[in-house]
Amino acid sequence: MRTIMVILQFTAALGLLNVWLLRFHQRTGYRGGDASSMVEEFAAYGLPAWFAYVIGSLKIGAALALIAGIWIPTLVLPAAALVSILMLGALAMHIKIADPLKKSLPALGMLALCLAISWGAMR
Repeated sequence: MRTIMVILQFTAALGLLNVWLLRFHQRTGYRGGDASSMVEEFAAYGLPAWFAYVIGSLKIGAALALIAGIWIPTLVLPAAALVSILMLGALAMHIKIADPLKKSLPALGMLALCLAISWGAMR
């Protein structure tokens, strides 16, 4: 079980860091609306640019906490719970602007991953 949790934590953390650090300014097929960057995506949702940086900071912090949680297990549940809540918000934004289901799949996958991590952390 421990090995599975470590793999799940690393998978979630690396996914978050990839999106928020490496692909922040890049176009992907999963961006909301017709956005070509994270800031444009938040604008498509009707949110201010500064909010992208707040959410990004929370997600990067949670990703780092998931990694640190390998050695400090008390960090895992709060980090996974935070990401789960943020993914529910991401899904709500995709629904708000009537994005096709394909664009919601990364958020849905991350939500499932973080719910599994949360469940494992509570055991």
